[in-house]
Amino acid sequence: MTDLHPTDDASLVVRAQRGDEVAFETLYRRHRDFVTAVAARFGADGADALDVLQETFLYFLRKLPSFELRAELRTFLYPVAKHTALKRKGRAARQQPLDPEDPAVANLPAKENGHTQRRRVEELVAELSDGRREVVMLRFVDGLSLDEIAEALGIPLGTVKSRLHHALRALRAAEEG
Repeated sequence: MTDLHPTDDASLVVRAQRGDEVAFETLYRRHRDFVTAVAARFGADGADALDVLQETFLYFLRKLPSFELRAELRTFLYPVAKHTALKRKGRAARQQPLDPEDPAVANLPAKENGHTQRRRVEELVAELSDGRREVVMLRFVDGLSLDEIAEALGIPLGTVKSRLHHALRALRAAEEG
């Protein structure tokens, strides 16, 4: 009998490659909110976000027979969902501002007036360049490591570190100014 609740994506991928539909479904359930959030971040909402979710997992399913999980599955799913959302919207890579209803945004540290503080953070992040904003979102909203961000974006680790450093410096300067 197969374990219905494996602890890691790597074992689920191997099982899915062997035809285990429950394993693939578990991967889908585990990562669907992440993919939908990425789609929303790049302008897909409602039915478009669901289409991006479906297209992302169909792409993953097509790649599954020869797929090799080298990092977190999110690092593979992120660029697929991003590209699909941008393609569906037919526009340049421009991220949406943070959604105040997003649970990740709601957990941002706040001082006395949390709502005002979150709104200010949203405004500051929205002012960053696309590349810096994307790295900040992947690191602090999606919780990816620097290595995972490099893999997801297909850029060198040094570039990730540089973008994050400059973004944080710009955010501090804007907050102080």
